[in-house]
Amino acid sequence: MCGDMDDDESEIEERLYARFRAHAQTLLAEAAPQEPADLNQYLDKLFSDGLSRSVRDGEQVDAAQRYERLAMQPLVFARLAGFLAGHLALSEDPLRKVIEAMMMGYGEAEALDHAQANDHDHHHGDVPAHDHHH
Repeated sequence: MCGDMDDDESEIEERLYARFRAHAQTLLAEAAPQEPADLNQYLDKLFSDGLSRSVRDGEQVDAAQRYERLAMQPLVFARLAGFLAGHLALSEDPLRKVIEAMMMGYGEAEALDHAQANDHDHHHGDVPAHDHHH
């Protein structure tokens, strides 16, 4: 019985990691310029570099460890965001900006689910997006 639950959890983790990888590949296909011409292009490249590193790090470990690594990466990036924001003027309201950016990224994952759902007729085996209607 307990082994069945572990198998189910492992399967869910594999599917969630596959969902992340598919979304990341979609975003990375929209390649940021290698030589950013302005601040927005620089920010897009920085995001792309971080995402690329996350995917690469996941692919370098055993499949059984990929989800665990993915689950810990947001904590590291949040720590980095807090560290960077902690050096900005309070008048710029850095914490609000960081939280808004996190929510934007969270929403992007769901938007990619919806975009992919519109591209497919069948969704057998798909992992549903987070339900925000609890």
